[in-house]
Amino acid sequence: MTQPRPQSPADDLLARLASPDVIAHRFDLMRDTAMLVPFDANAYRNASFLDDRILGPSTKGGWISIGRLVEAARGLQGPRPLHFIFHTGHVGSTLASRLVEEAGGVLSLREPLAMRQLAEAHDVVGKPESLLSESGFAILTDTFLKLWMRGYADTKCAILKATSSAGRIAAPVLARLPAARAIYMNVKAEPYLATLLAGQASPTDLRGHGPERMRRLHALGAAPVQALHQLSLGELAAMSWLAETWSQHEALTRAGERVASVDFDAFLADVPGQAARILRHFTLPHDQGVVSTIARSPALTRYAKAPEHAYSPQLRAEVLAHSRTRHREEIRKGLVWLERMATLHPAAGAVMTRASG
Repeated sequence: MTQPRPQSPADDLLARLASPDVIAHRFDLMRDTAMLVPFDANAYRNASFLDDRILGPSTKGGWISIGRLVEAARGLQGPRPLHFIFHTGHVGSTLASRLVEEAGGVLSLREPLAMRQLAEAHDVVGKPESLLSESGFAILTDTFLKLWMRGYADTKCAILKATSSAGRIAAPVLARLPAARAIYMNVKAEPYLATLLAGQASPTDLRGHGPERMRRLHALGAAPVQALHQLSLGELAAMSWLAETWSQHEALTRAGERVASVDFDAFLADVPGQAARILRHFTLPHDQGVVSTIARSPALTRYAKAPEHAYSPQLRAEVLAHSRTRHREEIRKGLVWLERMATLHPAAGAVMTRASG
């Protein structure tokens, strides 16, 4: 008698797809496959990033065809509301993601890799080099949205905190989920420049993301005069602020009141008031008890992306003060670059005016 073929790890994970204990971690359009990996509620609470950092030598994941994933996702039942935290980068979004968990019933999805991949795929949809048609992109997006709407027994809603660069698809994603709401965290240009220039990894980060941000500004009709290699670090930081702030502008314009702009400096100046505003926006409990708990949260004294390290609003202020002294000239160059862009491109000027209001 022929023995039944044992299930592969991928088949076993696919059979358990109804639970958030299985993550559709990433997809590979060249191979037409998606990777499934096991997870659990405690891992979600601890993870600052749902990217390749969740993988380890003992991870028992596996690859399945995208078609099988799409078909399995169609059969999922009992979706929870899904909301979003978008941001312009280095503006307290991970902290906000951890704080909203204090309201209870929130499944936080911090920077899932597939969301960033969807943004990259969206950049070329409709172009000859795209591996997805427009309908194919819509199907793949809807599949991941449905997967992100799963929850545990006590889950009232899921809140996905995207990477900053994924904010460029905030508007089209929200258009596919009419009930979804979002906050878009930001800071004004000068503190953004001071923050980015303070980081040791900033040169690598700014240069690494520079080509995509430059292409985005070109697509928006606001092409910078200088080539990427001609920009100083301060000007690269300014270009980053403009590109990400423009994504925020698009989301606010197209989704209206469903998106709330949250200035991180204003948030730190009034944590109880701003926390209550965010919770109301997400229709989460926002009574005085919940808000008081958030205002006393240990998360406010730790570095949100690496809670083992102490960090606080006071330390942040000291870091910015030091950066403003050490990088005064580069900050000046960045602000001058923004003024030049506002003069050359009225649409860019309108984005800057709205951001400074």
